[in-house]
Amino acid sequence: MTDNKAVAYMGTGKVEVQTIDYPSFQLQDGPGVNPDNVGRSLPHAAIIKTVATNICGSDQHMVRGRTTAPMGLILGHEITGEVVETGPGVEFIKEGDIVSVPFNIACGRCRNCKEGKTGICLNVNPDRPGSAYGYVDMGGWVGGQAQYVAVPYADWNLLQFPDRDQALEKILDLTMLSDIFPTGFHGCVTAGVTVGSTVYVAGAGPVGLAAAASAHLLGAAAVIVGDLNADRLAQARSFGCETVDVSKGDPKDQIAEILGEPEVDCGVDAVGFEARGHGKGSDAEAPATVLNSLMDITRAGGGLGIPGLYVTGDPGAADDAAKEGSLSIRLGLGWAKSHSFMTGQCPVMQYHYGLMKAILHDRVQIAKAVNATAIGIDEAPKGYADFDSGAAQKFVLDPNGYLSARSAA
Repeated sequence: MTDNKAVAYMGTGKVEVQTIDYPSFQLQDGPGVNPDNVGRSLPHAAIIKTVATNICGSDQHMVRGRTTAPMGLILGHEITGEVVETGPGVEFIKEGDIVSVPFNIACGRCRNCKEGKTGICLNVNPDRPGSAYGYVDMGGWVGGQAQYVAVPYADWNLLQFPDRDQALEKILDLTMLSDIFPTGFHGCVTAGVTVGSTVYVAGAGPVGLAAAASAHLLGAAAVIVGDLNADRLAQARSFGCETVDVSKGDPKDQIAEILGEPEVDCGVDAVGFEARGHGKGSDAEAPATVLNSLMDITRAGGGLGIPGLYVTGDPGAADDAAKEGSLSIRLGLGWAKSHSFMTGQCPVMQYHYGLMKAILHDRVQIAKAVNATAIGIDEAPKGYADFDSGAAQKFVLDPNGYLSARSAA
């Protein structure tokens, strides 16, 4: 049987590389697998040999111990790979295809999928709408930080790249299509970013940087990125963004210096529930800070896109309310300013084809924007540690040597 190295969560602050079973066309029991999903037949699945799989900030929430993820959970929902085997129910996807795997697992058959709401598929997670690979409370589908992974409903889920050689040449860009590029783009679209918009993106991690690049792609006139991390702010400036250091205080004052007025047309929350305060409070966690700040600095009638992750269970939260996802949000302010809000998983399939074309036709350099850095799968623990320490990099794992072979060519 072919070896299958994979990255497993082994408790707060710890991941390790293990050898797990090669995927099959049936969902097996394991850490985090919903009991009602055990034994589920997957004739519609494809087995993917991973070309690239990324470390995500959402993975980091679990590794920090800020969710109810069980030990042994195989991580990873940002997957790009080569199809090596298909089930008897797969008609259009073929062996040898290079494909992007949306992090949302969707059946393509339910009401929500048919309406394009693939982030809240009704048939893949027995506990709630919506599912993802290698993520807590998402049905228990095995994660893709591995050499091989099974992708259900392959004909529906997989985005096939039109040319193999071109795809491998641009693979560091294309691997962002599984999550952070569509997620950042979704944050901007739902915030109403368009030609001439002024945009504030809270957070200069990979999703925030992807949102900033997306705002440029959508025609924004000014894109301002706020963060506490000087290296990440420098990364945002490297591709034309203005920046705000929120450790210096309320971003409103710095925005006024940049724009001549203390408000923007559109706001994007790319931070989520582990947000910190501003100014003197920036050394302490204050999970509602970003949302309240965005309502304050977004003009009346403006929109807030909220791709940053919020959870219903946070054992590491500072108070009992936050432990169940209840935050002190100034909803009255948002109501008074007639703001629109959009939360939840990005429905990747709404965007990934168009964003693929933008990459292939050199309309955007998303890997450069997020500082994509390829590392071997055995380096995953160090990648997680470096990312957690604030490295201004997007770590891309190379489980099967595709990336190293490409760079050596």
